[in-house]
Amino acid sequence: MTGQISAQQRAREDDLVERVVRSFDACTDPRLKQLMVGLAHHVHAYIRDVRLTGEEWNAAVDFLARCGRITDDKRQEFILLSDVLGASMQTIAVNNEAYRGATEATVFGPFFVEGSPEVPIGGDIAHGAAGEPCWVEGTVTNTDGEHLAGALIEVWEADADGFYDVQYDDDRTAARAHLHTDERGRYAFWAVTPTPYPIPHDGPVGQLLQATGRLPMRASHLHFMVKHPGRRTLVTHIFVDGDELLGSDTVFGVKESLVKRFERQPAGTATPDGRAIEGPWSTVRFDIVLAPAGV
Repeated sequence: MTGQISAQQRAREDDLVERVVRSFDACTDPRLKQLMVGLAHHVHAYIRDVRLTGEEWNAAVDFLARCGRITDDKRQEFILLSDVLGASMQTIAVNNEAYRGATEATVFGPFFVEGSPEVPIGGDIAHGAAGEPCWVEGTVTNTDGEHLAGALIEVWEADADGFYDVQYDDDRTAARAHLHTDERGRYAFWAVTPTPYPIPHDGPVGQLLQATGRLPMRASHLHFMVKHPGRRTLVTHIFVDGDELLGSDTVFGVKESLVKRFERQPAGTATPDGRAIEGPWSTVRFDIVLAPAGV
């Protein structure tokens, strides 16, 4: 399409880009200037590449305005938009470079809540959430294989109905908690076996997915955020091996190293901690390796 544009028109468009870029010359913050100049170049390049129409520009502005109107303290539509465009995962990739076998990071998601209840090792994070019980265990080490005692592990997930606790109207706290590793870096807790669910799709982002022929479904997963002094904070999930949505996760969050085997246990099978469970349950192991801070 660029070949169909006259030299006079190209010069006019080039001049505008140059004037916008020069408008940031007085910016005294080098990083802010770099961000704004880069943004100007890329935004104008996109507009020129697709030859954006006025009607399309207005539709984009309206779309963003609707994202803002639906966003509140329990729902962040702009995070959903970033997620479904792959921007969240690309930012994570840029900021979490591979380092000596450290566990890979993935999307944070919009449903983390500060101040989750603390549970002991072997405790139950479900707090009444619907779903099949799941025993989760593992260790936290550094990249030299040394156990990290006292590491903070935040965990959260959707229930079997596909909802996080904050999506209900009764102020419940369920399927989320935090715990600390023991002196040998070990952790364990009861959760619910992850199941697939749709991201909130009753708003602008859902309409975008529908218009582009994409499904709003996330592959089954359990969220982790792991912190330890001197280590890079890890935000990640584990995914259920065999889930048919692994190849089409709508936020592009699946990484092969994070797909784990959830072993189904028939009813009556003895549990690791002696807990009595009437029906079937599952178990999974997730050993976490933290990279040094600053790498």
